[in-house]
Amino acid sequence: MCRWFAYVSANEECLLEDVLITPQHSLAKQVHEHYLPKLLSHDPNEITTEHEVTARNRLFNVDGFGVAWYTPAREDFGQCAGPRPALYKCAQPPLHDTNFRSICANTATKACFAHIRAATATPIVSVNNHPFVFGRHTFMHNGVVENFIDISRDMCKLMDNDSYANITGSTDSEHFAALYITYLTEGKGKTSWEQQYSVTKMRDAMKKTIKTVVELQKSKVGDKCEANSLNIATTDGCVLVAMRFRNHAIEQPPSLYFSTKAGITMNSKYPDHPDGKDNPRAYMKPEEHGTHVIVASEPSTYKPKEWNLIEKNHCIMVETDGSVKVEEITYPTELNSAAEGSL
Repeated sequence: MCRWFAYVSANEECLLEDVLITPQHSLAKQVHEHYLPKLLSHDPNEITTEHEVTARNRLFNVDGFGVAWYTPAREDFGQCAGPRPALYKCAQPPLHDTNFRSICANTATKACFAHIRAATATPIVSVNNHPFVFGRHTFMHNGVVENFIDISRDMCKLMDNDSYANITGSTDSEHFAALYITYLTEGKGKTSWEQQYSVTKMRDAMKKTIKTVVELQKSKVGDKCEANSLNIATTDGCVLVAMRFRNHAIEQPPSLYFSTKAGITMNSKYPDHPDGKDNPRAYMKPEEHGTHVIVASEPSTYKPKEWNLIEKNHCIMVETDGSVKVEEITYPTELNSAAEGSL
C-alpha cells in the first residue's frame, strides 16, 4: 500500500527537505520502514487480526513517487490569483533521485502533497504516480478501488470532457480524482478548476464519488466485490480535506494521522529535531511558528503525542485559518462489502 504526506499552512512555510527527507521516519524513507502508533483494531470481538492491519500498511513502496508544492510564482506574474502547484514525479524510490533531493533542499512552501507508490496492477511509469493536478486542485490516494476494470468505463462516462482528458495514466486513483473534480465543479470544465470551493463542498464531492464507485461495483460485480480502501486527500493550496475510509463492517483502512504540532518539530528554524537530536541551526522560538496541519499515512517525528490517529470512516477538514474539524463519514450500510479483502 502507498504512503503519503500533506502539509498546509496560511502563514508558515516548510522546507521540503525538513519534512520529506531529514526525519529518520520521513516519507522518503517509508519505502521499507513503517511506524504505526495507536493503530489498533476497533472490533470488540478481535476479528480484525494483526495480519489484516499489516496487509494495508507494510507493502514495499518502491514504485515511484511524486510531490506537488504550491508556489506564488504565477500570481506574482499576474497570471492567476492565489498559489498554484508545481509538480515533480519519478518512477523510482525518492532517495535514489538527486533531482528530488535538490528540489527539496531549495524549496519552501505553505502547502505540499507528497506520495510514494506501491503499484497494484498498473504500469510503473511516472504518469501513474500521485499527486494528480487539476488546475489549482491536487489529489492523492492510498488504497485501492476494487474491481476497477469492471467499473472504469462507467466511471469515465460520468466525467466531464475536460476531467476525462486530464487523465494521463491508467490508475484507479487518477480516475477517482477525475470523477471527484467533475462532481466538485458540477462538470463545468477546465476554467472551474481555477476556483476555490468550501471544505464542505469538497467533502461532499468526495462522499459522492465514493458512493458512485460503490454503487457501480454493486451493479457490476454484486456481493463478490471486495471492500475499497480509500485514504484520499485534496487541497487547493489553502484548505485541505482528507478521508480514511473502508466500506466493510470490521476491516480497517490503511493508517492515517494528523498533527498541528509536528511542523514545529520538523522545521529546522526552531529548537527541536524530528529525531530528538540537537538542532544548532535553530534561531526562532517555538511560539513564533505559524498555524499548520499535517495529514500523513505515518508519523514522522519522535513524539507520538504530536499525532492523532484518524479513525476509520472519518474526514478531516482544514480551513484557511488552520482550524480543524474531524467528523464521521456516514453512508448506507448496504454499501458495505461482505467479502474479506487483502488491500
